[in-house]
Amino acid sequence: MKKQTILYILLAAVLVGGIVGYQLWNKPHQDLAAAKTDVAVDATALYNEYNTDENAANAKYLDKVVAVTGKVKDASKDADGAVKVNLDAGSEMGVVACELSPFAKHARTEFQPGEQVTFKGKCTGLNLDVVFVECVESK
Repeated sequence: MKKQTILYILLAAVLVGGIVGYQLWNKPHQDLAAAKTDVAVDATALYNEYNTDENAANAKYLDKVVAVTGKVKDASKDADGAVKVNLDAGSEMGVVACELSPFAKHARTEFQPGEQVTFKGKCTGLNLDVVFVECVESK
């Protein structure tokens, strides 16, 4: 009788874990174009904040919807079609790297060096560059 009870509890735990995992896997992506901006910042100021105090900058920007404005340093498209735009951060050592969202419809995907742009995206922190994912151009 004890082995049966343990088996039922184990099966229930596996079933609940499977349902939760399935729901998380199929969770819809946040529409950042329509999302409210938590913080707006200039690319140079953002990069300097991360280089001055990474922990404080993470508390302020990490996993939040941030509107970052700056001049395009360069833009590229990888083999999978992902568009990456690097914003000048006023440093030779790094940039603010913005990857356009594959889930959003973009008005354009071509950006010229020196052009002033604003992207809204999720900040994932500092990895030599300040990295943003799921970006959409904001007007």
